[in-house]
Amino acid sequence: MKKLLSFITGLAFLLITLSAQAQSNDFKAAKSLEIQLSILRELSMLYVDSIQVDKLVKIGIDAMLESLDPYTVYIPEEDDENLELLTTGSYGGIGALIKKTEKSIIISEQYENSPAALNGLVAGDTIVKVDNIPTENLKVEEVSAKMKGKPGTDVKFVVNKLKGPQGVELTITRQRIHFSDVEYSGMISDSTGYIRITGFTLGGAKDVRKALLDLKASGKLKRLIIDLRGNGGGILDEAVEVVSLFVPKSTLVVYSKGKIPQMDMKYYTKEEPVDTQLPLVVLVNSASASSSEIVTGALQDLDRATIIGTRTFGKGLVQSIRDVGFNDKIKLTTAKYYIPSGRCVQAIDYSHRNPDGSVGQIPDSLIKAFKTVNKGRIVYDGGGITPDIPLVPEQYSRAAVSLVYNDILHTYSVNYYKNHDKISDPTNFSLTDQEYADFVKFASDKSFDQRTATEVEFDQVVALSKREGLYDNMKETIDALEKKVKLSKAEVLMKNSKEIKSLLEEEICARYYYQKGRVASIIRNDKMLQNAEKAKLVN
Repeated sequence: MKKLLSFITGLAFLLITLSAQAQSNDFKAAKSLEIQLSILRELSMLYVDSIQVDKLVKIGIDAMLESLDPYTVYIPEEDDENLELLTTGSYGGIGALIKKTEKSIIISEQYENSPAALNGLVAGDTIVKVDNIPTENLKVEEVSAKMKGKPGTDVKFVVNKLKGPQGVELTITRQRIHFSDVEYSGMISDSTGYIRITGFTLGGAKDVRKALLDLKASGKLKRLIIDLRGNGGGILDEAVEVVSLFVPKSTLVVYSKGKIPQMDMKYYTKEEPVDTQLPLVVLVNSASASSSEIVTGALQDLDRATIIGTRTFGKGLVQSIRDVGFNDKIKLTTAKYYIPSGRCVQAIDYSHRNPDGSVGQIPDSLIKAFKTVNKGRIVYDGGGITPDIPLVPEQYSRAAVSLVYNDILHTYSVNYYKNHDKISDPTNFSLTDQEYADFVKFASDKSFDQRTATEVEFDQVVALSKREGLYDNMKETIDALEKKVKLSKAEVLMKNSKEIKSLLEEEICARYYYQKGRVASIIRNDKMLQNAEKAKLVN
């Protein structure tokens, strides 16, 4: 009896304590909101300059959410279109990208079979007016907003054609523009198939299924490479469907654990597989995140695929979209993902990451070992998926990166397209030595950072010698070394001709064959892909 009374007393004390804590939290929240409202009121009435209270509130909300994690964000009503694009891969518009030059807005890329392409718009066309409004003084965002809109509605343009007359008037009907999750698929050798998946949007798994069936229909498919490099994720259910193509029905792919029981979910494959025996490679890098990591980790844990590349990003958090009133929303983290072995792919913390946001160095003491489901192979948590076969991606030279960043490759590709009616197939197209020499002459007159990594280090040594008072004593040596270290733009372009030429060919192929042409060109020089094709599989 005394034990029962003691238990009841303890339970009552616990309930009272929890109730008091809840009341305390509610009081603190109410107090904080009242203080915030008072501060906004004082600012609105007395601050020396005029202020926009709604902008201040948004800044406060963004800062508050950013302190939690990088993925919990506020989505105002005007950003609904961006949310739709992220979740469905679709938006209403004409299907073209634009950019601002010094004096005008030009088309930088048009999508295959889009209203823009079907109405003859090409990269390099200048948009003079949009809906009768001159674009000269408009920002790119303003012109882009006018190009987007409800499918079935019209938008008017006045365009100066790259290849043709000036002042052409066009009326283009907006359509639902959809980006397939499968950017490219095909056979890259006599027996190896390749599917490049760029996202996991609504219905995207069906695109992957169709690509797989088409490859199998060729009768040649003996090995499949799924490329998830750069794939930042998307809808979890679509990722589960992709896994279901390769494993038996009713297989556990991933489960989530949250603060409340409603967030605890288990995700099993629901469809019959297409092929459970086909040798499978998944190619990943540090930008493969979220749903990409679910696919990668599940196929690794189920001993179904060999993972090749670099460690993935390390995002194992579940986000849910919640309405917060006035058509605004919040995307907030509500749970963590766990893959079949029981490990979580989420990086241990958000602060110690690489410059690209991916997982940084994790102490061995914080990493736990797990076993794969079927073969009992050892795999580890700690953030991201560690490949079975590590492959370090090629590093581009500073000059190549600068040429891309400064749009010099794109600009030259537009000029090339203007002067050449057609080129060969992207799998065979190659610039001649004379054509590359023409590019070197073109690029040498442009502004870009041609310094080599050696020259950057050299400049730092010179600066340090001046600060330490050693420069005068070293000047003769420094001058002699400078002549060897510092190269002209033309010399740098020729020194790095192999990588720059391949990047330029990719850009030119995109002018004639759209994005599929770009990827087809990339494949020819993709060393990671070539190594993955030859690698000995662990499964």
